[in-house]
Amino acid sequence: MLLGWIQIALTLLILVAMTPFFGRYIARVFQEQGTILDPILNPVEPFLYSLVGVRAKEDMTGWQYARAILYSNVVMGLLIFSIIMLQQFLPLNPTGIPAPTWDTALHTSISFITNTNQQHYSGETYLSYASQMWGLGYHMFTSAATGLAVGIAFIRGLTGRPLGNFYVDLIRAITRILLPISIVGAIVLIAAGVPETLAGPMVVPTLEDPAISQAIARGPVAHFEIIKELGENGGGFFAINSAHPFENPNGLVNLIQLVAILSIPTALIYTYGIFANNIKQAWLVYSIPFALLVGFVIITAIGEYHGNPAVNALLGVDQAPNLEGKEVRFGWAQSALYAVITTATMCGAVNSLHDSFMPNGGFSTLSNMFLQIVFGGQGTGTAYLFAYLILAVFVTGLMVGRTPEFLGRKIEKREVVLASFLILLVHPIAILIPGAIALAFPDQLSGISNPGFHGLAQVIYEYASAAANNGSGFEGLGDSQPSPIAIAGGATTSTTALWWNLSACFSLLAGRYVPIGALLLLADSMSRKQPVPITTGTLRTDTGLFTGVTFGVILILGALEFFPVLALGPIAEAFQIARGIG
Repeated sequence: MLLGWIQIALTLLILVAMTPFFGRYIARVFQEQGTILDPILNPVEPFLYSLVGVRAKEDMTGWQYARAILYSNVVMGLLIFSIIMLQQFLPLNPTGIPAPTWDTALHTSISFITNTNQQHYSGETYLSYASQMWGLGYHMFTSAATGLAVGIAFIRGLTGRPLGNFYVDLIRAITRILLPISIVGAIVLIAAGVPETLAGPMVVPTLEDPAISQAIARGPVAHFEIIKELGENGGGFFAINSAHPFENPNGLVNLIQLVAILSIPTALIYTYGIFANNIKQAWLVYSIPFALLVGFVIITAIGEYHGNPAVNALLGVDQAPNLEGKEVRFGWAQSALYAVITTATMCGAVNSLHDSFMPNGGFSTLSNMFLQIVFGGQGTGTAYLFAYLILAVFVTGLMVGRTPEFLGRKIEKREVVLASFLILLVHPIAILIPGAIALAFPDQLSGISNPGFHGLAQVIYEYASAAANNGSGFEGLGDSQPSPIAIAGGATTSTTALWWNLSACFSLLAGRYVPIGALLLLADSMSRKQPVPITTGTLRTDTGLFTGVTFGVILILGALEFFPVLALGPIAEAFQIARGIG
């Protein structure tokens, strides 16, 4: 037990220690100050700008920034859809996999464009190497860079600067952050045992009967894996994601993945402190998601360490860790830590089966995706966090009778409406409405494998994962069409899978683009405000008291609207398990 807690503590300490170093580097990149990569990239980036017709010094308004994102994402979405549907005619398809169904290709395209990477397929049997590398891998960079650009634009607007140029931010995010780290990271992963090959599956005789052969899937995994984690993408090259020994073979690779997942969202808060010239406030803001992260890790780890009391009773022991659905090379501690971090950051990669976690784990993972600010999505999670701060300023100002101000700029009706719309309306609509429809027709639509409290959690988890752009799943739902090879052999498509593909697309799109638009308009509004002088009546936002108030606002506004779902899902399931034992 002690060793597991030490592993968790050391991982979190590494993350905190690297935050200021990476945060400073990101700030230098987007403030266009000197970095170590300047000799290589300074001649390259102007060429890229001219190639795509970008005026590097031309700032955009909030609407222009949002339109640039939408236009570019539509083009990239058509590209990935075309590659997947034409994969049987493209090279790098050693097993001759035909095209999947149109609804699976559509869902996959939208999922990867929105930085969600929710997968209703198995990579080994659905997609060729070309689709994995040219389609999915390319969009792992662009979708992550899009979120990072939005986060930086929001920070600029919040601190009174112009929002910048989306195309410049997108290119700099890729060339100076995502691509260099991914190159180095891929080399490290190869050295640590992750394969990188264009060869087809390896056919070997089985141990039971040498006359019977077995095909072992492999592929260009290492370079795919590092951007999967660094960009908070989460989509696995193989069906079982980072539980697969080729994606995550040992403890070292597991640690690298955890650090990569959290590196950018944690550093961005420190980057804000540099932009605002207020490092103290940055650390205070940092403490909010960090405290929630630690709390959810403790809740989840305790549940996994003590295990299922019903199983323990059958085994005749007082306590045994819950290892069902877990890799023994990671155990209860690293599985619990990974599950919380991957849902806290909206990465969605998994090294264990979330559906097999105790109700504690279901509560934590769902809560992470409901809140979206426990470091949150790539760039957008930081913006969400500061939207909560704006609401906290407004609420506190009403309570003490002071004019709501943030960073010397008044918080008025427009800012409050945008922040409220972003936090209180969009996310619940994208989750609860399709979830209610699926639950109303369990046989025709949802295909729940576990009726009762756990089945409700399965359905809501799927839409929460889509709307939060996370991508992980509770599984147990009929959300996968038969493989293209099976369909070619005569297998029929599934109405249930069609429903999940199309309804999840609604949550994916609503959870990505509506909040991005609201965040950019909010940032644009803040950037246009004239700063007011600080007086004795100004509400300071860089104090421990205000940080505590913000924490309370997050719990009240962000958590309580989803509490009925938690009560009818993992909380009720926990009571059911306890009652069954009692």
